[in-house]
Amino acid sequence: MPSDRWRLQVVHRSSFRYGGPVRSSYNEARMTPENSSRQTTLRSRVEIEPTATVHAYRDYWGSTVTAFDTHGPHTELVVQATSEVEAGPEPHVPDPVDWADLAVPDLQDRFGEMLRPTPLTAMDDPVVAEVRAVLRDADPREAGHLVCGFVHEHMAYLTGSTNVKTNAMQAWTHRKGVCQDISHVSVGLLRALGLPARYVSGYLHPEPAAAIGQTVTGESHAWVEWWDGGWSGFDPTNSVEVGPRHVTLARGRDYSDVPPLKGIFSGPRSEGSSVTVEVTRLA
Repeated sequence: MPSDRWRLQVVHRSSFRYGGPVRSSYNEARMTPENSSRQTTLRSRVEIEPTATVHAYRDYWGSTVTAFDTHGPHTELVVQATSEVEAGPEPHVPDPVDWADLAVPDLQDRFGEMLRPTPLTAMDDPVVAEVRAVLRDADPREAGHLVCGFVHEHMAYLTGSTNVKTNAMQAWTHRKGVCQDISHVSVGLLRALGLPARYVSGYLHPEPAAAIGQTVTGESHAWVEWWDGGWSGFDPTNSVEVGPRHVTLARGRDYSDVPPLKGIFSGPRSEGSSVTVEVTRLA
């Protein structure tokens, strides 16, 4: 295998405990890695306890969804996704476009949903103006990297400082957040500057010099892609290009389009949940 590609095994386990028997539960899991020019999913399975009725489909954004429901009484729900993936950098870099190309009405219409702000990504005008001053005469591709670098420089990664409902401006005001917040801020700024941008969810192997065969605690992760003639991926949290340590699961306008697991249930309230991600470099 080329040195710039890794083979990774990812085991993602989510469990939910309830205060008594739950009668029925309806859920969606976005825990199946994609196949793309950058990434090949060799195998992937989603296992559910208790036994559930399962239906897989691709959503509007092209992400694989495992929809399932269960109707027998249960006090715990466990969802485990196990995948083996080969990942690397994007092998084909298209010719860049200029700002005039991005302003063409047909392109604006084509990427309309990735150009408009959402409640989680909208950024205030003074922040956008500050970033615009940093760009100077940068072309769109350069601008994408400069925006991500600006956000990385001005925001600290701090677990527990935000939650899934925190929006980009709230995180920016406090200058801290997790990968979700840093990606929301980056996406919001990219869009405000006229670059189509999307939010990407996935996994990250945390060790750039990972030993083959060693299992480590991995991370559910998020990063961004912008369109500058083709989709360019960048991880603003770590200020690195998307490459062999990144496993892509899903894409959308923001986190609300790509949660790894969401659902509703009928029964006593939840008493807690736990999530673990284990990553092994196989080759």
